[in-house]
Amino acid sequence: MKSREFMNGLAGMSLAELNDELVAAKKELFNLRFQNATNQLDNTSRIKEVRRNIARIQTAITAEQKAAN
Repeated sequence: MKSREFMNGLAGMSLAELNDELVAAKKELFNLRFQNATNQLDNTSRIKEVRRNIARIQTAITAEQKAAN
C-alpha cells in the first residue's frame, strides 16, 4: 500500500517538483550509504526503500515527459 500512496503523491507533481524530489532522494541515499559504511545505520532496509523510491520517481518523470510530447 505504501508504494501506491507514494505513486499517487507523485502523480500530482509537476516535472520540476519531481526533479527536486529526485535530488532529495539521491542525497538521502548517499547519507544512508555513508552511515552504513561507518556502522552508524540502524535500519539498513531503508536503503532498499529509498532506492525503490528513486526508481518510482524516475518512472514518474519519464511518464510526465512522454505525456508532454
